[in-house]
Amino acid sequence: MERKKPDVDVILDVLKETLAANPTSTFTASLLQQYQERGGLSKKQLEGLYHKASKVNTITEGKLATLQAIILKKPTRYKSPLPQPTPAFIKDEATGKLITAILEKYPQHKRVLFFKANYDSNKPFAVTETEELKRFHKLLIEK
Repeated sequence: MERKKPDVDVILDVLKETLAANPTSTFTASLLQQYQERGGLSKKQLEGLYHKASKVNTITEGKLATLQAIILKKPTRYKSPLPQPTPAFIKDEATGKLITAILEKYPQHKRVLFFKANYDSNKPFAVTETEELKRFHKLLIEK
């Protein structure tokens, strides 16, 4: 982007005049340093500069209006909200019902007790383990 008059820099003028009016302001000094190093400021930084500069009487209304136009030209960035965390493991209710049904009838069944311990500690079941549990249910409960 080429400027028509490259020697006119409204942001730099406003920064220098604001710093001259309030030389103890670390905010304005840091904005000036950042503007000189990077060549630009973010929209939020320009808004902060505008609020500081609007309190200074020596800055002309034209420069403030130009600064406000520059601020309005810059895009507003919105952060999307973080997605809700999904649980790493979701318990299978059918497996839990099979385990409780078997343990009601045979409370000392060692393999099903092992499955219950894994189920309670949220460990995922392998397909073979689920099939084994269904087979136990079929043999022991559905006679």
